[in-house]
Amino acid sequence: MNSAFSLICLVILSVSIQYSSSKDAAQETVSKHGKLSVNGIQLVNQNGEAVQLKGMSLFWSVWMPQYWTPATIAAVHDNCHSNIVRAAMAVEYDGYLTNPATQMQMVETVIEAAIANDIYVIADWHDWHGEDHVEQAKGFFEQISKKYGGYPNLIYETYNEPLDISWSSVVKPYHEQIIQVIRANDPDNVILLGSPHYDQELDQVLADPIQGQTNIMYTLHFYPVDTKQWLRDRIQNVMNNGLPIFVSEYGTCAGTGNGTIDAAETALWWQWLDQNQMSYVNWAVSDKDESASVMIAGTPDYMTCTDEYLSESGKLVVPQNKK
Repeated sequence: MNSAFSLICLVILSVSIQYSSSKDAAQETVSKHGKLSVNGIQLVNQNGEAVQLKGMSLFWSVWMPQYWTPATIAAVHDNCHSNIVRAAMAVEYDGYLTNPATQMQMVETVIEAAIANDIYVIADWHDWHGEDHVEQAKGFFEQISKKYGGYPNLIYETYNEPLDISWSSVVKPYHEQIIQVIRANDPDNVILLGSPHYDQELDQVLADPIQGQTNIMYTLHFYPVDTKQWLRDRIQNVMNNGLPIFVSEYGTCAGTGNGTIDAAETALWWQWLDQNQMSYVNWAVSDKDESASVMIAGTPDYMTCTDEYLSESGKLVVPQNKK
């Protein structure tokens, strides 16, 4: 009798543990977690509990504008099983520098749709040369923070991917200027900060982190064909030394966005990210004929991430967002 009772208890406990560790990101929304903050290296919710965001990045605004719609954002939540969307607003290539009003309207459409769908949203200054566009970035983040800084949904990404330039003399001073602009309007929503060499040289940041700021995290981007255990080891070291990391972009292929899908290495990345309770955002909501696109060609915006339109990459990513 006692052994049978013990066995039943073990089964119940096992099911309970399995259930509690299985978190469909679509159910981990803003109404549940509220305003986010950073405690040590961990992203936490309004109750100080660890929270993990999993979701999708839109493709460059200038090349996939058909998906910068409320219908897409609803599908990102419902079909991609996401609690976050990233608005990767192009700065160059006829983007914000050329058409600021158009690009701003596109970003605001995404932000408002994210609010309506109860998910978090990253306003991403999607630039490779942010240090050359400081004043324009200030104007963008001034407007966004003033209009939406009171919403718990909003996260800022101030510089998509710095190239092979100095952290201490170039990238860090840029971030410090943009942080000051945002904090004048929004004192506490989370800000994500890029690092040299496509958000991989975080050891440079560890040697000279930004001081005197709260609720900031540093971005990591990875593509498993190019970035393997050596990068996980590097990032584990910087986190062990107190640097909070957020994966604002990753793919399942090479950094070019094309070539072979590396499902095995992607799975190793997901396992490591989940063990560390890190947030991650997939590149990209796109039907472009390339490996990183989550959908096949011709996918309507409202059918984003539906089974019949998923690409090879999408068939990996969407189930992962449910775990």
